[in-house]
Amino acid sequence: MGEIDEGLERAERTKPIPQSVPARVRFLLKGTKGSTRRLAADLGVSQRTVQRWLKGQGNPRPAAAKAIEAKVRTAWQPRVKRRVRRDAEKNGFMLHIQATFGYSAAGGTTDDPRERVITQKMPGPVAQRLYEARDAGAGQAEQERILAEALREEYFKDGGRRARGLDVELNDIAWMDVEI
Repeated sequence: MGEIDEGLERAERTKPIPQSVPARVRFLLKGTKGSTRRLAADLGVSQRTVQRWLKGQGNPRPAAAKAIEAKVRTAWQPRVKRRVRRDAEKNGFMLHIQATFGYSAAGGTTDDPRERVITQKMPGPVAQRLYEARDAGAGQAEQERILAEALREEYFKDGGRRARGLDVELNDIAWMDVEI
């Protein structure tokens, strides 16, 4: 999961997902109505293994740990996630980012990459494009392209009032946060 996905995830949560394996397994058990057998089948492990994880005995193998985390993230506060997403797609979001940006611009200007800290209100269609890319399984590079295009228009070109011919590339994200 990249910085952009993580930023969207943080914005969607009102409280953090469970961190310990037993807490995550207990949460997943609610979805199976307490059936350790069904949860074990979903995770591809034995029922006894799930029971040990519930007691805090042993740690899951990396593949099982990833499966547990993915299932918890998917099921965690689905109504809150839907509401936050709907609001972001309708009203936009505040983007806080520190990243290195590359430029190509008209002659006589510098196009050296620069690190910037930017706080910018982004419109709803940008949120919609980012969510659609995430849903389609697009990688970090595609999401960075969407964000770079949006920042070019909203921040660098100020809605078309300046910097004609400027092209912006998002090269490296040091940190990013999304506020909805």
